[in-house]
Order: sequence, then C-alpha cells, then structure tokens
Amino acid sequence: MPKINKTRTRNVAPDNGKDLTRLRIALTAFFALDGFVFAGWVVRIPAIKEQTGASASTLGLALLGVSAGAVITMTLTGRLCRRFGNHPVTVVCAVVLSLSVALPPLTHSPVALGAVLLVFGSAYGGINVAFNSAAVDLVAALRRPIMPGFHAAFSLGGMIGAGLGGLVAGSLSPTRHLLGLTCVGLLVTAVAGRVLLREEAPAAPDRPQHDAAPAAPDRPHHGGDRAPRRVGSRTRVLVLVFGVIALCTAYGEGALADWGALHLEQDLEAHPGVAAAGYSCFALTMTIGRLSGTALLERLGRTRILVVGGATAAAGMLLGSLAPSAWAALLGFAVTGLGLANIFPVAIERAGALAGPGGVAAASTLGYGGMLLGPPAIGFMADWFSLPTALTSVAALAAVAAVIGFTTRRVAVA
Repeated sequence: MPKINKTRTRNVAPDNGKDLTRLRIALTAFFALDGFVFAGWVVRIPAIKEQTGASASTLGLALLGVSAGAVITMTLTGRLCRRFGNHPVTVVCAVVLSLSVALPPLTHSPVALGAVLLVFGSAYGGINVAFNSAAVDLVAALRRPIMPGFHAAFSLGGMIGAGLGGLVAGSLSPTRHLLGLTCVGLLVTAVAGRVLLREEAPAAPDRPQHDAAPAAPDRPHHGGDRAPRRVGSRTRVLVLVFGVIALCTAYGEGALADWGALHLEQDLEAHPGVAAAGYSCFALTMTIGRLSGTALLERLGRTRILVVGGATAAAGMLLGSLAPSAWAALLGFAVTGLGLANIFPVAIERAGALAGPGGVAAASTLGYGGMLLGPPAIGFMADWFSLPTALTSVAALAAVAAVIGFTTRRVAVA
C-alpha cells in the first residue's frame, strides 16, 4: 500500500515538496534567463539601428519581425505543450532563443534584421507561453499565489541584462556582447533544463470549475490538468477581459524596452550608459514590486492592485515621456515599473483560475502580443509626431487597464 501511494502522488505538492522546490527553482531560472537575454538585446538596439541604417519607421517594421514570430508561435505553443509537455517545450525554446539572440549584429539591412528577429521572436513567444503554463501548474499544486515571484525573476534578469549591457556598451561590440548572451543562455539551459526534463509537471489539486463540466473525482491527474477545460461564454469573456488588461500593461513594458534607451539618448542627449540605465531603473522597480507582490495581493486584493497600479504607471509614464531632463525621465521610468509590476501576473493568474491552461494561453497571447506589437506602433507614431508624444500612449493604456479593472470588479469576483 505505501508503494502505491508514492507512485500515485509522485508530483502532488503535499507529498513531494522537494521535487516541487526544484521545479520552482528551475522555472525561476528560465524566467530570469528570458528577461536577461531580451534586455541584453534591447539595450543594443541603438547600435543595431545605426549599423543597419534604419529610420524610425523601418526599425519599427524590423521589430515587427519579433512581434509576428512571437504571436504566430504563441498560437501554436499551447498545442505543442499539450502534446509534448510544458517542460520539454520550455527547454527547446530556450535553446533557440539563446542561439538566435546572436544573429541581429550580423545583419546590415532592415530586411535582414527583420528576418532574424522573426526567429528570435518565435523563440521568445514560445518560451513565454510554455513556462507560464508550467508555472500555473506549479501555483495550483502549491496552493500559493507565487506567480508574481516568477515574473519578478524575469524583471530581475532584465535589470541585470540591461545593467551589464550599459556597462559593456562602450567596450564591447554588439556582436561580442550578444554572443556572450548566447553562451550564458546555453549554460543556464543545460543546468536548469535537466531538472525540467527529469521531473514531470506537478498534478494540481482539485479546484472549483467555473462554468465547466464537473470533473470525475476518481480520475487520475497526469501533468496537472492538461485536458482542455470546457468553459461557458461568460468565462471566455472574462478571460478576454484579463487578456486585454495584460495587453495594455505589457504594451508599456515592450515600449520601454525597445524605445526607452533611444528616447534618452536621442531626445534628451543622455550618454549611452545613462540611456541604457533607463530600462534598468524600470526593471529594478518592477522587480521590487513583484517580489512584494504576494504580500500586496493578500493585503490589498486584486482589484486595488489593478486600479492603483494602472494609475501609478500612467502618472509615471507621463513624466518619463515628457520630462525635459534625462534624470527626471529616469524617475518616471522607475515609477512606471512600480505601477506595472503586478498587473500582468494578476491578469494571467485570474485567467488561469477561470479557465485553466487554456485561459492562460489566451491571456498570455493577448498580453505578450501587446508587448511585441507596441514597439512597432511606437515607431510609426514617432515618425508621425515625435518619440516623446508616442511614448505617452503607454500612459494612456495603463489608465485604460485601471479603468477596466475597476469597472469589472464585481463581475470578476462573481
């Protein structure tokens, strides 16, 4: 009898805490790696822009390669995860992401840049859906709201990647810098990937099914509720609402990542090292906000997090985009990061609680779509108006997220 129990509960949180701890550490490493690689790329965008001779609009079109690759892959990753598992898909995407980040410095035209960014974006979109789905399984198994912690690792990785990028910007060429990111990425994947490939996804404990058909109580779990959950139209609408909230806030993260350094260097005449620090300030405050996210959620609740966070981010981004000095803009970026910190994790968590992994996939696709489609939109608006004016759209969408969070508070609770 004891042997049977050990076999059946191999990946259930109460009986195998050590396995779940290892999975949590490995997933955290992949979140951090994703932020590190992405930030390392974005701080070299000004140098890549000069190398390729791209204008603001053609650079925006090239960056659309990241968006297109990511959105297309996101629509397919859910199926791949159901067939092969969240963990193997995460590892494969991490390898492709690490290899593809070394390609942009090898291009000398906007067309070639857009082509290699299509590959980079495909890997970026795939790994984000895969490890978010794995994180949802782990959150359900642990019965704790730890999703902000994973996204804190992403922000911390972004902060470190941007900070190191600023330090080496004057001494290392983009080619050597991004090749170094490839080496780091492959090393982390080799270490953390072994844990994911060795351990199965945790089986989530039973939880309420919103608008879903009742589950068979004696049905065994295999990999944590991977079967598609049948949901009602009301639940689907709510999932889309949380996806729109994620889109509005992720738009700001993508805009600051791709255009923040250029705004500081081009419009405010900041030193390249100071310009690179813009995204570092944003990532630092976002990391601080997400590290305290679990405690804030328990004290304030999700609605207040959405409303206060959106309003804070809107005010910060108005300062960051319209400030007359680089130091005031850096302060605005920092306030924006603090406001946006927990909105995206809350939106993804709520979508997963409503509709399981399918809800996570839908909300993640909308959210990361906003992150990746935002930068090209900023590029076109910068050509039509100016880059500071274009960046005010980040404040506008953060305010929209706050309004949606407030107006749907009763429906979401119900």
